[in-house]
Amino acid sequence: MAAVVILLLLLFLLRPGASRLKTRIAGAISAGVARPVEIGEVRIRLLPRPGFDLENLVVYEDPAFGSEPMLRAGEVTAILRLTSLVRGRLEIARLDLTEPSLNLVHGENGRWNLESLLEHAARIPLAPTANAKSGPRPEFPYMEASSGRINFKNGQEKKPYALTNADFALWQDSENTWGVRLKAQPFRSDMNLSDTGTIRVNGTWERASSLRETPLQFILEWDRPQLGQLTKFITGGDKGWRGAVLFEATLTGTPAKLQISTDASIRDFRRYDVSSGDALRLAAHCDAQYGSVDHEIRELFCRAPVGSGLLTVHGHMALPGSKQYDLAVVAEQLPASALVALAQHTKKNLPEDLTAAGSLEGSVSLRRNGASANPEVEGRGEIGGLRIVSAKSKTQIIPGDVPFVLIGKEPEYKPPSGKSTVPKNSGLHVTDCPCLEFGPFPAGAGRPTTATARGVINRFGYRISVAGDLQVGRALEAARLFGVPALAASVDGLAQVDLQIAGSWSGPAGASEPSQPQVTGMAKLRNVRADLRGMETPVEISSAELQLLPEEVLLTKLSANAAHALWTGSLQLPRGCGPPGACLVRFDLNTNEISLGEISRWVNPGREDQPWYRALTSSVPARQAMLSNLHASGKVSANRLLIRDLAATRVSANINLEGGRLRVSEFRGDLLGGEHRGDWVADFTVKPSAYSGSGAFTGVSLGRVAEAMKDRWITGTATGSYRVAAAGSSASDFWQSADGALEFDMQEGSLPHISLLGDTAALRVDRLEGEARLRDGKFEIKDGRLESGLGMFGVNGTVSLQRGLDIKLTHSPMARVGIRSHGYTITGTVAEPQVLQIANPETQARLKP
Repeated sequence: MAAVVILLLLLFLLRPGASRLKTRIAGAISAGVARPVEIGEVRIRLLPRPGFDLENLVVYEDPAFGSEPMLRAGEVTAILRLTSLVRGRLEIARLDLTEPSLNLVHGENGRWNLESLLEHAARIPLAPTANAKSGPRPEFPYMEASSGRINFKNGQEKKPYALTNADFALWQDSENTWGVRLKAQPFRSDMNLSDTGTIRVNGTWERASSLRETPLQFILEWDRPQLGQLTKFITGGDKGWRGAVLFEATLTGTPAKLQISTDASIRDFRRYDVSSGDALRLAAHCDAQYGSVDHEIRELFCRAPVGSGLLTVHGHMALPGSKQYDLAVVAEQLPASALVALAQHTKKNLPEDLTAAGSLEGSVSLRRNGASANPEVEGRGEIGGLRIVSAKSKTQIIPGDVPFVLIGKEPEYKPPSGKSTVPKNSGLHVTDCPCLEFGPFPAGAGRPTTATARGVINRFGYRISVAGDLQVGRALEAARLFGVPALAASVDGLAQVDLQIAGSWSGPAGASEPSQPQVTGMAKLRNVRADLRGMETPVEISSAELQLLPEEVLLTKLSANAAHALWTGSLQLPRGCGPPGACLVRFDLNTNEISLGEISRWVNPGREDQPWYRALTSSVPARQAMLSNLHASGKVSANRLLIRDLAATRVSANINLEGGRLRVSEFRGDLLGGEHRGDWVADFTVKPSAYSGSGAFTGVSLGRVAEAMKDRWITGTATGSYRVAAAGSSASDFWQSADGALEFDMQEGSLPHISLLGDTAALRVDRLEGEARLRDGKFEIKDGRLESGLGMFGVNGTVSLQRGLDIKLTHSPMARVGIRSHGYTITGTVAEPQVLQIANPETQARLKP
């Protein structure tokens, strides 16, 4: 002990030259790793243990593996072995590297740069690191690194994969055994990854003449990488899967004949957009033998318990890039309930209470002999006694026995129509096999039907064909059961269908999100009844042809009853255009007779006081949302249109509804013996709703107007034009707020209730023309002109919407000779007018009985 103290004192006092120490230390490390070594600076340290502080340590690479250094470390602490000082040797007991960077290179010759280093270490007769007795042989130092980075290179190309925050240690455990320990986080330099888990490695290997013959035993664990981040790390893209992964592997034997045992599990497996349901755990155990000489995995056997059943894989295969394999997959009594649980975690919008009965049995063989050979795929099986039930929606599907076969070429089956069953934008290429063909099996849900279904699944997506007679309501329930978009209404009736359902496992341009299932094909509807929420009576479709195209839906040859009217025509609905407001629905509908009152009651049942002009408004939030989101445009025609007690014939109009605003243009029809043409706009986005309109009428029979008012107060014909704007939620509010103008021209008529000469003769009107302004519930007439047998009069005054009169007839110079009166005032009501002469206040008005 005294000698050691003396040596330490000499080191402190004499302090050997830094350059001489740096050369000796670099030479010692270089001899140990068989690589050139360079050290930037060396400082002696005495406490807490004697040694050296090295800066900028660089271990250069074998030129066969490139020019970039194998190892860089900014700071290295070398602790001296004190007993070696007694024997006059300078030995390092421990090396601590801070934030080192290590490059692992796979050369063009198929070897790794570490192989020669390990083989060189095996040939050096060093004593174990923790040797109990000091001997003449140098001891292998204990080497430890913290916060390091391990990079991977393939020849001169540095890969984006790396291990960061790496803590690793290396030591010689016994005379012929070395040990290693590693803890690190996987990293990819070209990706933004946040949760790749932690890799832990503990292992030992023994001395051997070559690396392939080196006995080893390693335990590897990859703990809790998030599944989405793991797929992004491996493939470069997040495939949309979620779950906590645990992978454990044990490697024993030699690289030439390595026995591998692995356990893998995924806890809470699901797609990113599925958040409900019980947690699902997937697990599998595999055993295999790997040979580094031919890079082939032999005696592979994997087993994954699935409920009460078992899924196994056995065979042999080369490394994935070689495309050589011979595998057999066997399913034994896999419960259908487990398959449904898996589907619920991989497909959103499936009912949480979905259950299934039945079991799957089958086997599949996969063979390929190199990249130039075609894969050979064979297999078949059956899901026996399949029954799928959702208690909440009261839906059950009973396909029974569903056979399937795995084939290596395009299936012989073609859809009944003979056309391609795959939409252009579905992403499914049916000629790319191997693929799984299943069916046929009954496609009915509930009641017996003649429809059958069959389909194909391949690596791109799936395709299902359904043909025959179906119960429409049950078919919609089944569609919603499997997450296929379907009409949310109670529907009953029959349809003869030839449909295809197709989708891809990835979205457009390789997006990780699967594409939405798309239904295409034809359906002939017969006696279909649809109860729409909030409507007074259902829509009853006697017959129609429905064509589902990739870009649009066409409903033609329609014959349906709605709002107590029989409709014919067609509808055109776009698909894939985004939210409802962005999708323009086009229509061309015709009916023999329709009542605006019936439409109002149909849309707003229970509201008898609803005015006819508010047929499309609603206080129900669901209908308000539908109205504000609907974008529709088309033409409606009716042989007869009833507006309260008025009837218009040969009516047609162009209708546009967008964002809660309704525009009725080219509104034409025969009304009251004449013709009408106008344009109306209604804005339901404001409170109260606002309305405006303008138009013109010709040849209107005023006698028929009087009949509609149930008071024969006027005869003749009229021509004119109008404009009006109003708002309100009731008839009184509407007319009270109305503001507009009426230009009129009445000819060859009479006002039977009015007499100007005190006799019983009704006032004959040769012509009455003028303009009336509507405001505050009154029509105000200015500078009107009346021509009659009594002469010409100026007309001024008001007529209220309650039929109140306050009119002044002013005698013009062109009045008939002999008339002494300078004019008349007409008050009272339309039914009972009071006429007074302005020149003779005592003149009594006479009312014709």
